[in-house]
Amino acid sequence: MLSRDNLGRLLLRLAMGGLMLFHGISKLRHGIDGIISSVTAHGLPAVLAYGVFVGEVLAPIAVLIGIYTRVSAGVIAFNMVVAVLLAHSGDLLHLGKGGGYALELQALYLAGALAIVSLGSGQIAVRAD
Repeated sequence: MLSRDNLGRLLLRLAMGGLMLFHGISKLRHGIDGIISSVTAHGLPAVLAYGVFVGEVLAPIAVLIGIYTRVSAGVIAFNMVVAVLLAHSGDLLHLGKGGGYALELQALYLAGALAIVSLGSGQIAVRAD
């Protein structure tokens, strides 16, 4: 019988991986010109912008199906740190228009990814860890 812990891990993986994958699909459909501009504006090589496909497509798929889950969640967490540093650093200490933290979405993705790194995939996975 499956435990509530394993169902909770699955729910976290589905939410994190699934929602992050939407961001990656958007970038596949519409391109990453804005990310390339941001990366080069910070003095970094443009090729690094293509890492977004690893952090927002490949890693979320791996998290969803439960293979290399901890490593993949770590990639998502790294992706979020880079996104905040490159595109959102000016909002680190600000509130949004609705009164919440300006970076609440990024913070939730980062916290969710770190939780998966800590918890692992659970038993409901292709390769449980």
